[in-house]
Amino acid sequence: MKIRHLAAVIAVGLAPAAFADAPPAAPAAKANIPKFCTNCHKAGADETMGNFENVAFKSQSIQLKIDAATEIVKFDPKSIQVLEGGEPKPAEALRDMRKGHEAKIAFVEKDGVKTATKIWFKGPIKIAPEKLVHYDDVAAMVAKGPEAGNYVLVDSRPLPRVQEGTIPGSINIPFTTKGFDALATAKLPADKAKRIVFFCQGITCMLSPNSLLRAEAMGYTNAKVYREGWPEWTQKNVGVLAAAHLKDAWIDKGIPHVLVDARPAAQASAGFIPGAVAIAPAQVKAALAKFPAKSLKPPVMVYDAGDGKAAMEVAAAITKAGYPNVTVVTGGFDGWKAAGYPAATGSLATQVAYVPKPRPGDIGIEAFRKLAQQTPADTLILDVRNTDEANAGMIKGAKLIPDEDLLARLGELPKDKRIVAHCSTGVRAEMSYHKLKDKGFKAAFVKGDIEIDKNGKLTIEAN
Repeated sequence: MKIRHLAAVIAVGLAPAAFADAPPAAPAAKANIPKFCTNCHKAGADETMGNFENVAFKSQSIQLKIDAATEIVKFDPKSIQVLEGGEPKPAEALRDMRKGHEAKIAFVEKDGVKTATKIWFKGPIKIAPEKLVHYDDVAAMVAKGPEAGNYVLVDSRPLPRVQEGTIPGSINIPFTTKGFDALATAKLPADKAKRIVFFCQGITCMLSPNSLLRAEAMGYTNAKVYREGWPEWTQKNVGVLAAAHLKDAWIDKGIPHVLVDARPAAQASAGFIPGAVAIAPAQVKAALAKFPAKSLKPPVMVYDAGDGKAAMEVAAAITKAGYPNVTVVTGGFDGWKAAGYPAATGSLATQVAYVPKPRPGDIGIEAFRKLAQQTPADTLILDVRNTDEANAGMIKGAKLIPDEDLLARLGELPKDKRIVAHCSTGVRAEMSYHKLKDKGFKAAFVKGDIEIDKNGKLTIEAN
């Protein structure tokens, strides 16, 4: 890749007393479709769309993520219809569905409980073969750069996705049903025959195919789609990240990540981006031996002084070692400083530390161990396993209500205590946590592989 193209990658009160006795406002209705998906899809009143997170066959529940919200839907394995890309699947296929897979559920609702009758998982978007380009084509284009390669590479995703990283040399024209043509007219070349390649969030994402259709309608004759898009690119190659995106979407929000300063130690100590760890190109091999586990998929951002050469060398080595989600910060430290962003001075850390952000409500294994050993008076441990599982042993003082019975037995739980749910893996416990939270309880849960013997001795390990 020609590094000179990196720097130009992304242009991118109190209520009045008179109302004191007024009844509280009804809670806002839950969204039934992620905002990101509304550009291409709609969900009916008896449907919900989101990203598949988990399935629990013991409590017959499916968990979907809808932006920051969580939806729990019951199902009957004997009657639910499961389709993936239009192909019927047995209910057991739910066990193997990829987390994050886009899904739509049709349901019936009775007594406030939603029960799924059908679940669709998106299959690969069908695009005519002559309209597709593949990874090797895009990698060759990026190596030349937009000017020498005579192309325009367009990221069709919305800003929050681009803030995770993008393909070098790309511009951002997010696809929307309103306003796309005006933005495209401003950003796409006047030459309608110039090669344009759109990409988005992978083989099930409609944003780049829809962008292609609109571009063709505008008269562009050489537009294509890189259907595998960002997910494939970041598995195989290094992406780029604007300094503003590093600050706004990662550092300011406290999202865990690994930030690497690839400059010589003396230069780095004079000023560096807060939180950075020093790893110059010659130190990469040794540093990788102490890197976080690949299974954690830590987001890694690398920067140098500004030309991108050292940063790209370090980032490429980390990617080659099997880590996805590796990006180079465009403009490096010089660009960061020029933007007026804060810098630190002194000695940088030399060893990478990465702790993934726990899922909302997860108190962590160590905290749960302490609760199990000595449960405070203001806390109730809720065992949401099935009765046959609990018969083998329960934590002393815990209350058993299987997850599938929880909504019908809420009256048995105290409102003045914090309720911490557990199961055998954390899947049902997390579902119970969301149910309790929605009903106004002070709730938490623990994720981990749990065994409890007949004497109430707890064994818990990370999973």
